[in-house]
Amino acid sequence: MAEVRIIGEKLTNIPWQDKPEGAVGPVWRHSDNPVIQRNPAKGIARIFNSAVLPFDGRFVGVFRAETINGRPHLHLGWSDDALNWSIEEERINFVDESGKPFQPNYAYDPRLVEVEGTYYIIWCTDFYGAAIGVAKTDDFKTFVRLENPFLPFNRNGVLFPRKINGNFVMLSRPSDSGHTPFGDVFLSESPDFVYWGKHRHVMSKGGQGWWQSVKIGGGPAPIETTEGWLMFYHGVTGTCNGLVYSMGAVILDRDEPSKVKYRSANYVLTPEEWYEERGFVSNVVFPCATLHDAETGRIAIYYGAADTYVGVAYTTVQEIVDYVIATSEEVADDAEIGIM
Repeated sequence: MAEVRIIGEKLTNIPWQDKPEGAVGPVWRHSDNPVIQRNPAKGIARIFNSAVLPFDGRFVGVFRAETINGRPHLHLGWSDDALNWSIEEERINFVDESGKPFQPNYAYDPRLVEVEGTYYIIWCTDFYGAAIGVAKTDDFKTFVRLENPFLPFNRNGVLFPRKINGNFVMLSRPSDSGHTPFGDVFLSESPDFVYWGKHRHVMSKGGQGWWQSVKIGGGPAPIETTEGWLMFYHGVTGTCNGLVYSMGAVILDRDEPSKVKYRSANYVLTPEEWYEERGFVSNVVFPCATLHDAETGRIAIYYGAADTYVGVAYTTVQEIVDYVIATSEEVADDAEIGIM
């Protein structure tokens, strides 16, 4: 197939391991997973479903930290190699735009995205039910929490890493008040990160396979490539022993990202290792972040494992895009612009 390139910056110190000989599939695990174990810092029992980015020659992470009273909050972490992390014991202190304290009741499943030099944190929060919380920072010292962009109930807010047609674009998954959601992914646009509209349907749950039959949700911020926006996402199926979360991959149109160009009919990673199968919530692979190097095409994927650990997996842009195209299926009306 044609050469595929990442559109972006080079990242020469991206963590990396070559694909093991005999490995099957387009994504392979870091050999020393999990990279964050249980009880990683004082007062924190488990870290998972978290986001990382390069910053000032190092790597910064915004981590979902389950505290020892069971309530999740967001904590910063720092690393020189993006594998060995030092987690701050104090949670992130948010302020409103006037500088007054503005802490969420709880916060989980963060994404961390840079757009035009500003770093945005998007997470699931409490706003009379599950809703999307947002904040911004320029220096990872002061964190300004903004008002919630959408009404409840909504989860899995994922911001694109650049404006499209002059607007911020965010994915989300509208849901009900529990964990049996409506299940499809939508996008919304904003000229100012305050007023959101132009809502579009992006992806439907389902397909020929069963691995994404219950619900789907956006994962890491989409990666811009010459073929389109490459996004990893989670798909959920139901079994007689509960839900199973796997990772899929999709390519969205670069100019109209509500249009799906290619979507793999198969998962690209599913719970198979002990740290994915056994934990606080068993059988979960939940991608939340990527690091990628435009020069080599290497991609490191960070995912929560069993709601207990952080794992890392690898691929290249060429291998994953080739796989998505070769195994693509059209689900419902995903190829349309997403209005009705």
